[in-house]
Amino acid sequence: MTGLARTLRNIAVSATALLAVTAAPARAEPASEPKAPEEFVALRAVDPTIIQEMRYFTPHNFVGERIDGYEKPMCILTEPAAKALHKAQRALLRKGYSLKVYDCYRPQRAVDHFVRWAKDLDDERMKAEFYPRVDKSRLFEDGYIAEKSGHSRGSTLDLTVVRLPAKPTRPYVPGEPLSPCHGPKEQRFPDNSIDMGTGYDCFDTISHTDDPRVTGGQRAHRDLLRNTLGKVGFTNLPEEWWHFTYKPELFPDTYFDFPVSPRSLHGKHGK
Repeated sequence: MTGLARTLRNIAVSATALLAVTAAPARAEPASEPKAPEEFVALRAVDPTIIQEMRYFTPHNFVGERIDGYEKPMCILTEPAAKALHKAQRALLRKGYSLKVYDCYRPQRAVDHFVRWAKDLDDERMKAEFYPRVDKSRLFEDGYIAEKSGHSRGSTLDLTVVRLPAKPTRPYVPGEPLSPCHGPKEQRFPDNSIDMGTGYDCFDTISHTDDPRVTGGQRAHRDLLRNTLGKVGFTNLPEEWWHFTYKPELFPDTYFDFPVSPRSLHGKHGK
């Protein structure tokens, strides 16, 4: 091989090596958290008078720990749902009541957390309060846990009614003795809600909105919540007195996974 040929060959080899380095894929950077569409708002920016007790930001829920995706104790909803809730709140305030929300938009990662927990049949730390009469192995079959939730679409929420002036609900202390959610109000975990017949997230048929065992004042309170919300466009889930969806939904077929945080929202919507 002549000197010129050898030089040309070396240049070609070097160029090929350089091309290979240039064409190699860059090392992936950690993916940033997804953002909410602009149609989502913080409920507090629409109506700051509605009480918020965001249970899945705390360990006081059927899992017994803070749920994935809840970075802040705040209610996020689609704007039409939040505005409709504001109308319902104005009607209740005139009667001496206030709405209180337990859960609003729920990220898909939170639903995934519920599914993992439900499959772990050994973890029953909160059974005595939230599902004392249901075998954990039946949570999927009985419809208490599912792999998708309407909450992740942004127009569904869980809520109750509080008589004003509202007394604060004391915080739950992990490990404290638990009482059945279906028991008399004075024996359940203290909640400033009016008596709805069960506590929130009670996995029991007595939580069905029209369960015939619920009568008197408890029946009247469930009807107050359902009728007030029904007048502004919300539909109740018959199996859960606390569960309502605003219709028509903005995103009826989309399950979002942005975290519950002001950072997920756009500008003034995150206040």
